[in-house]
This record gives sequence, C-alpha cells and structure tokens, in this order.
Amino acid sequence: MVAIPGGVFTMGTDEPAIQQDGEWPARRVHVNSFYMDQYEVSNEEFERFVNSTGYVTEAEKFGDSFVFEGMLSEEVKADIHQAVAAAPWWLPVKGANWKHPEGPDSNISNRMDHPVLHVSWNDAVAFCTWAGKRLPTEAEWEYSCRGGLENRLFPWGNKLQPRGQHYANIWQGAFPTNNTAEDGYKGTAPVTAFPPNGYGLYNIVGNAWEWTSDWWAVHHSTDEAHNPKGPPSGTDRVKKGGSYMCHKSYCYRYRCVARSQNTPDSSASNLGFRCAADTLPELP
Repeated sequence: MVAIPGGVFTMGTDEPAIQQDGEWPARRVHVNSFYMDQYEVSNEEFERFVNSTGYVTEAEKFGDSFVFEGMLSEEVKADIHQAVAAAPWWLPVKGANWKHPEGPDSNISNRMDHPVLHVSWNDAVAFCTWAGKRLPTEAEWEYSCRGGLENRLFPWGNKLQPRGQHYANIWQGAFPTNNTAEDGYKGTAPVTAFPPNGYGLYNIVGNAWEWTSDWWAVHHSTDEAHNPKGPPSGTDRVKKGGSYMCHKSYCYRYRCVARSQNTPDSSASNLGFRCAADTLPELP
C-alpha cells in the first residue's frame, strides 16, 4: 500500500463528458490521509484469500457471470442465446468466474499477476475485510486517482498518450468489433503494467473497473465536504476507473471524474477492485 497525503481537491467537473453519470458539479472536498493499494487486487492475492478462508464468490454461487463477447471462444458462444439488450456484447456465461474468466474452457494460470475479475461488491468487501482493509470511498478513489494534479482529465495529465506512450490499458480501434491492442493488451494487463501516477498507483484508470464503498447517486451538493461517504442508501454501488473495454466513442470513462454503477451482487469480466485503509494493516 502507499500513503496518500490528506488534502483538499476539486471532485467532479463542471464540464461533464457523460451527463447522465452525475460527474458534476465540481465541488471542494477535503480528504484525510489514508493508505491505498498500489495495485489492483491480483488473481494471486485473491487465490490466497480463497485458500485461507474457503470463500465462494457470488458468480460461483449464481453459476454464471457476464463476459465480453470478444473474449469468448466460438464453442462457448454457440451455447448462449441471450444478451443484454442495451449492450449486446455482454453475454451471461455459465461457469464464468474469477478462476475461469471466459467460462469453463478458460483459466488464469498465466494471468496470476492480472487483476481478479468477476468479483461482486460483496466479494470485494469480504476480501478487504480479511486483509484488514476496506474499500475506498469514491472521494478517496478520485483524490488518489488524480495523483496530486488538479483538474486534469487523467491521472497523468490531459493528454491521453504523452509523447506517444500508452499510460493505461483501454480499447484501441473500433468498439466493439476491432481491438487493435496497440497498448499491448487485448484483455487485462498485469497489475504492474504502465507507469504509475504521482502517488505511485498503477492502473488506477483502465485495465479493470474498481468498486468503491459509495452508494450510487447522480445529484451532488456543491457544498464543501469533508471525507464524504456518499448517500446513506441506494440500489447500486459506484465503480470507478474504466477498463480495457473503454473507448472514447462509447465509454469515455477512463477519466478520474468518470463513474458508473452496478448492483452489489453484479460481476463481469472487466470489474475488479483495490483496497484502502486508515492505517497500515498487518499482513494476513
């Protein structure tokens, strides 16, 4: 974990790119110092948790999880006869879970250093609790995403590819049909890939979406706030950072202010997490 110094920052923006997501208004937010995982939680770390506790994820209990069509084998696709109407590239795959991210004919043996996927909000909370940590609030997440920079689009600045270099694992090409993988990855990348931001955090945008502790709401007060924790209740939880599937034409959500949501029992092939803590935990 890395120490994130306390401070005040501008959360949100008065120039929202995606109106319906509640990226606005810009507001001054004070955040106490805390610790943030340097990396997204990897398959290796999640396996250690499962081996230690016998934990069974919600995707395993439900028997299926959502997988991006472009990652699936023809055999798996042949068995699927439904999709998400608004996003037909999302398919419910029987047997898809963190150990089998693209269904039963896939495994993670060569992806142990990649972010764990197909973890619900409830699964993420269980892991963080076991590790002596917690999920970050949306404010903490956005503050740490900015890496000490004020009012910049990305954790490293305003230019997506400074000097032509890739700083995050997102979609290149035409979504959802053609992923040129110019950044080196068609799916997830190792949690250590790409340069870190000013606070030393890796893949804070792109790679895998990351759960936060906040309930989802789209209306925010402009009042100055101290360590906000989001609404007291809701139906969905906030996720931040975007993923390897994000492209400006469709999902311009690899910006620090960008946000989205899922129900707490949802899981998918582009959704993971990292933990935060008030004090450094003793290693489990």
